[in-house]
Amino acid sequence: MKRVNSIKSEGMRTPLILEIKGNSLDDGPGIRSVIFFKGCPLSCTWCHNPESKRASVELAFDPKECIGCDTCIEVCTEKALSRKNPLFIDRRRCTLCFACVENCPSGALSRVGTEMTVDEIVEKVLIDKPFFDTSGGGATLSGGEPTMYMAFTSELLRSLKEHGIHTLIETCGLFDYDEFTEMLLPVLDIIYYDIKLIESEEHRRYCGTPNEQILDNFMRLLEITGSATTLLPRTPLIPNITDSESNLKGIAAFLKKNGVTKAALLQYNPLWHEKSEKIGAENPHKANKEMKTWMNRDHFKRCREIFSEAGIEVC
Repeated sequence: MKRVNSIKSEGMRTPLILEIKGNSLDDGPGIRSVIFFKGCPLSCTWCHNPESKRASVELAFDPKECIGCDTCIEVCTEKALSRKNPLFIDRRRCTLCFACVENCPSGALSRVGTEMTVDEIVEKVLIDKPFFDTSGGGATLSGGEPTMYMAFTSELLRSLKEHGIHTLIETCGLFDYDEFTEMLLPVLDIIYYDIKLIESEEHRRYCGTPNEQILDNFMRLLEITGSATTLLPRTPLIPNITDSESNLKGIAAFLKKNGVTKAALLQYNPLWHEKSEKIGAENPHKANKEMKTWMNRDHFKRCREIFSEAGIEVC
């Protein structure tokens, strides 16, 4: 495959952190702390963390937490909050001063994205180190996309390794290969690498960019990763988009051709729709009934069979 132009990261950019979630059992081996970065180079229409797509700070409103006191409406000088607004916040008026957040007694209004230093993140993660040590767990960098901030992510991973913490990154694969292998690979134990759609135009349609660089980066990493770092491809199963027979057979054939024998399939989770509404984000699948339900067990079984038939173990 022809090499493609690299996407360079922008120096020591400081990312916004969405959350540091402890006691996770779904983001790698053992008990883990997951550090969610804000900002992603893709724009997947089904994104399960829609609040992570934009790199900038946002305002969220959770109607389930609102007690109807209207304190926020009273303190908003821009008149951006109203019960008459479809999603409560008129984001054309909002200046993100967060006076509403500071005065909200119930936490229904919240700031999405907080700037943290490497030391602050590590300090919080270290609280759970005893759980890592006893379970074989560690820290997982997720998002969003941690590779958008190569220098910061490199410093964070190195600090975690200095404290004896197992490291894992979840990536969409759209990054500068040279920077990744120089700055991140030496301090990573596991890479979870998403391969969502095998056809480039389909990838552009649903994720905002073609996929040549993603596939190219994956093949190049396959050549150099081994016992030191585990590289695991993953495919999220999205109704009528990534879960089709043609797409899964195409991905399975690509993996087999490159000598991959193990991959992960991620069952669809419909809970992202509420997240999208909280930040007032556009949701093109809002009226899609299949997008509102959990994946059928038999269909998931068939998805696994497609990979198994190609000689790929689904883990």
